[in-house]
Amino acid sequence: MGETWFLPGDGAGGEGAISVTEREALLDFVRGAIAALERSRARIDDLNVYPVPDGDTGTNLALTGRAVLEALEASTAEDRPTIAREATRAALMGARGNSGVILSQIIRGIAESLEAEDTLDGGVVARALRGGSDAAYRAVRKPVEGTMLTAIRTLAEAAEADQSRPVAELFELLVTRGEEAVARTEEQLDVLREAGVVDAGAAGLVELLRGIASVVAGQPLPEAPPVEPASVEAAHQELSRFRYCTTFVIEGDLDPDALEGEYERLGDSLLVVGDEHALKVHVHTDDPGAALAIGTRVGAIENVEIADMHRQTQARERRLLAAVPDPPPAAAGVVAVVAGDGNRRLFESLGATGIVEGGQMMNPSAAELQVAVDETNAPEAILLPNNDNVVLAAGQAASLATKPTRVVPTTSMQAGLAALVAFNPERSGEENEAAMVEAAARVATGAVTTASRSVQLNGRAVGAGQYIGLLGDEPVTGGAEFEPVARTILERLLAEPREVVTLLTGEDEPDLSQLLGEVERANPELEIEVHEGGQPHYSLLVSAE
Repeated sequence: MGETWFLPGDGAGGEGAISVTEREALLDFVRGAIAALERSRARIDDLNVYPVPDGDTGTNLALTGRAVLEALEASTAEDRPTIAREATRAALMGARGNSGVILSQIIRGIAESLEAEDTLDGGVVARALRGGSDAAYRAVRKPVEGTMLTAIRTLAEAAEADQSRPVAELFELLVTRGEEAVARTEEQLDVLREAGVVDAGAAGLVELLRGIASVVAGQPLPEAPPVEPASVEAAHQELSRFRYCTTFVIEGDLDPDALEGEYERLGDSLLVVGDEHALKVHVHTDDPGAALAIGTRVGAIENVEIADMHRQTQARERRLLAAVPDPPPAAAGVVAVVAGDGNRRLFESLGATGIVEGGQMMNPSAAELQVAVDETNAPEAILLPNNDNVVLAAGQAASLATKPTRVVPTTSMQAGLAALVAFNPERSGEENEAAMVEAAARVATGAVTTASRSVQLNGRAVGAGQYIGLLGDEPVTGGAEFEPVARTILERLLAEPREVVTLLTGEDEPDLSQLLGEVERANPELEIEVHEGGQPHYSLLVSAE
C-alpha cells in the first residue's frame, strides 16, 4: 500500500480519475494523521508560547485537520484535481488560529503537488513536502525560524536527500528528522529557550507526519512522546500585546495585497491567505470589529472566530501551574536591601524572599532588617546589605534574629545581584554564604551619580548637580554631561577582560542607546544586560564580571 497510494485511474473517469482504492487510502492517511495529533493535542496546547502563549495550538491544528477529513468523507468527486481543490478549500475555511492557517497553506501546497501524481514514491513525497514548505513560506510576510515553517522546510530537505529509499522507510526517517527539527526550535527562538519548551506548531506538524507514517507502514501508532512536566518558566508568560485572535473568511472579488495592507495597521501575527475569490484572514488585534468591517466592505464574511488571548493565556497558566510539582522546602532564604522598583523585581526574580527598601541616603534600621529576616519562610537566612552604611546594621539584625542568620557583606546592589545568582535555596546557610561571598568578590562595580556640592576631582572642578563617575567607591571622573562620564566608567571597567557587563538605569532613565552601540562594536564578544533599576541618586549602576 505504501508504494501505490495513487493508482492509475480505473477507466470510469479518464485521466486523473480516482479509484475507490485511492480514495480509501487517502482517507486512511488523513485519519491516521489526525489520530496522532488528537492523542497529543493537550501536550501541544501546553507547549504553546509563540507567537502568543494562548495554549491552543494543538486544538487549532486538530480542528483544521478535522475540517479537511470531514470534507473528504463527504466528497463525491471522481478525480484527483477536484479532491485536491476540495481539501484545499476545506483547510482554508476550517483553519483556526495562526498555526491552523499555516497548516492550511501546507495542505494547499501538498495537494497541488499531488494532483498529477499516479504513484507514491520517494520523489513524489519530496515534491509534495517541498510544495507544502514553499506555500507556507509564501503565506507568511515575515517568516520566523524555530517554528512549524522550519519544520516543514527541514522535512522537505530530508525527503529530497533520501527520496531513493522505499516509501515506508522514508516516512520513518522523516519522523526522526522532524523530531530533531522540533528539538532544535528551543535554541532557535529566544522565547522558547527562556520558557524551556519546543515550538508547539512544529511539534504538531510532526505528530501529523507520525500518524501518516504509521499508516504507510501498516502499523498501529507507536507510543506517544513523553509528556515533560511543565516548568514555572513555561507557565508564566507575558500577555500578548493585542487581546483578540480574530479569524474569518472573506468571499468576493478581492484584492489580497490591498487588504493585507489595511489589516497590517490593525495588529500583528497577520496572515491573509487564499486567492482573489476567497481569503482567510488571521490577525491579533484590539479591535475585531474594525477587522470585520474591512471584510464586509469588500465582500461577504463567514466562519468568524474571535478568541480572547488574555483569558486563554491566564487559563493556560493556571492549568500548567496546577501540574507543576511543589519545590522542595527551602533550607535558607535571602533578605536584601534594595532601592528602586525595577531592582526589587530583579532581586525577587533571582530568589530574594524578603526585600527591605533602602540604600544610599535611606539606610534601614537593624530592627527593620530583623523583622524581615524573622518573616522569611526558611529555617536559616542570608542578609544582603548592599550598601557600606548598612553592613553594621545588618550584623546587629543577624545577632537579634530568631533564626540563624548570616551576613554576606555586599556594599552595592551590583555585588548583591552577583551574590544572589550563586544562591541555592536547597543549600544550608553556611554553604550559601561561602558561595555568595566568592561570587560578590568577583564583581567589579561602577556608578554614575550627581555631586551634592562642588568638588575638585583630579584637578578639575565638578559643580553641584553635575555627574560624578565612581569605580567601586572611588570618584574618578566628572562633568556636566552624563554620556562622557558613563563612557569613562565603562572603558575603565572593560580595560580588563570581561564576559558580562550589567547596567541598572536609575529613576531618571538616561538614554544609553549610543553608548551601548559603542560598547558592542568595541567588544563584540561581550554579553550586555540592561535593566530598568529605578534607583534614586544613581543615574547608572554598572557591574562587570
